[in-house]
Amino acid sequence: MIEMFFAILLGLGFGFVLERAGFGSGCKLTAQFRLSDWSVFKVMFTAIVFTAVGLYGLELAGLVEASALYVPIPYLWAIAAGGALIGAGFAVGGYCPGTAAVGLMTGRIDAIVFFLGLLVGTFVFAGFFPQFDALTTAGEFTQGDRLPEALGLPEWLVLAALVGAAVGVFYLGGWFERRARAAGRV
Repeated sequence: MIEMFFAILLGLGFGFVLERAGFGSGCKLTAQFRLSDWSVFKVMFTAIVFTAVGLYGLELAGLVEASALYVPIPYLWAIAAGGALIGAGFAVGGYCPGTAAVGLMTGRIDAIVFFLGLLVGTFVFAGFFPQFDALTTAGEFTQGDRLPEALGLPEWLVLAALVGAAVGVFYLGGWFERRARAAGRV
């Protein structure tokens, strides 16, 4: 019961932060696809890199054992199909499921419509699950649970590449944002 309480509390906190960052607005989210506002990409990529480097640091300090962490089995074809569908829905509707919930809670009409579509899609998927079942487990990747194992590279090197990519994306995103402001597209 206490886990459920903290899960709800963390979810509410996460939703609050998303709303305060402006991610409850479909306009802000679709600006990423127009390359005029890179906030979403910067926030998400920073979270990924921070978590990866943080876990590595905690593992080196002996506070976390990597083998004790649950890593779901990656099914590459299922990931590709799901990623394409959610990406298309994100670009068209302006929301992902989490930001749609945030927009719904703040009373945005477009988020309410998107959320209803999300529910319909969920029930359709559930209704046709036997037909999709083979796709949900297609392309099992067995080369390792983590990226360094999959690539056969030292973990510090993969993390250094991620940090370098983050710096590059911040620079590139900033360039696109300045260009969009200069053109009056923001």
